[in-house]
Amino acid sequence: MTVIPEKGLSDDEVLNELKRYRGYGNVNWQEGWCSGMIYGQDTKLTSLLAKSYEIFAFSNPLHPEVFPDIRKMEAEIVRMTCNLFNGGPESCGVVTTGGTESIMLACLAYRNWAMEKGIKIPEIIAPITAHAAFDKAAMVFRMKLTHVPVDPVTSAADVNAMRKAINKNTCLLVGSAPQFPHGIIDPIKEISELGVKYNIPVHCDCCLGGFLVPFLDKAGYPIDPVDFRLPGVTSISADTHKYGQAPKGSAVLMYKNPDYRKHQWFSITNWPGGIYATPTFAGSRAGSEIAACWATMLYVGMDGYIESARKIISTTRAFTKILKSIDGLKVIGDPKLSVVAFGSDQFDIYRLSDDLTERGWILNPLQFPSSIHICVVMAHTQPGVVERFEKDVTECVKKIMENPGELCSGAGALYGMSQKIPDRSVIEEVTEIYLNASYNTRSH
Repeated sequence: MTVIPEKGLSDDEVLNELKRYRGYGNVNWQEGWCSGMIYGQDTKLTSLLAKSYEIFAFSNPLHPEVFPDIRKMEAEIVRMTCNLFNGGPESCGVVTTGGTESIMLACLAYRNWAMEKGIKIPEIIAPITAHAAFDKAAMVFRMKLTHVPVDPVTSAADVNAMRKAINKNTCLLVGSAPQFPHGIIDPIKEISELGVKYNIPVHCDCCLGGFLVPFLDKAGYPIDPVDFRLPGVTSISADTHKYGQAPKGSAVLMYKNPDYRKHQWFSITNWPGGIYATPTFAGSRAGSEIAACWATMLYVGMDGYIESARKIISTTRAFTKILKSIDGLKVIGDPKLSVVAFGSDQFDIYRLSDDLTERGWILNPLQFPSSIHICVVMAHTQPGVVERFEKDVTECVKKIMENPGELCSGAGALYGMSQKIPDRSVIEEVTEIYLNASYNTRSH
């Protein structure tokens, strides 16, 4: 479709087109073939969300005088989430469109906080495994980002390296709970202590684990605190559209107190169009996403989140046990939440990635070091999925080990080769080609 139809289609015609387009996707994620991506699959919740979208389809929190309902729901989402992370009465936040916006807004706030103190080029210190959104924030806001290594055995952030990197321009220390590549929780307590010692804000990126971590104690899988109970943690990002089970397009950024949050506000008071003030990057925002997130949290409830966490963690432990038992594979670090990363010292791990793709699995390829991971979601907790994974991985590895030195010849070959190219601008050109192609509508 490259031009708007001269005459609008009927609702049935539009629905038929929607179904036809939906048919382009041939991966049955509902049966547990995909890593991450779709975090919940409750059909009753889907029906409820469709109704919430219908009620609030055209609502916009930019105009609270017209849509006070959406503003109220947004405030309540923030308060419920702050309470989950043991925030005090001064804790606050905003609803964002996802983890990337949450991280970028936090970096913006700390940049502005640092500039008020006279720091001209504020600096972020983050592990190499921290989410790429920190790199994006540094690029957009003209900040300096210093990456520190992770422990070669645990893959957790090297706190000593972080301590050595601190300088007079440092405005933010970063830890993840967990980090995306390997599912490892960084030593947030130790990073928090650094923040207190040097009076530097600490952001805990809990985007991925945000709606698992608060429920782990009651689910029977306790971990050390990674929330506002730690005195140095000044902000936390948590994605409601991941394990919070809300539709894509909602997340929460929390601050320990309003003194930090105010530095992310934007306002202009002398514009001819009137006084213009926004809490996030967007002006108009989809109130329907906020309403759907609010409805999801009420529908799932504490009991539902605790049970989901119990299923996710127990299934992740089952995957981990399987991968550790297969000769030729090694699990990276000690994953405690929902992501298990694995590689091999005996063969090209991308051969396994390609073989599993041929069998219908969609896993995440990683680099530096070469590895792949599976991010466990509710679809994986269904009966038979773990057993199917064990069978497929075992059979694929057995076949690969018959000739472990063979080079990867499938899609994984390109991924493996890209890591060996010292000039990363070449890889940037490839990604640019890919992004351009994603917007191509030509038929030839």
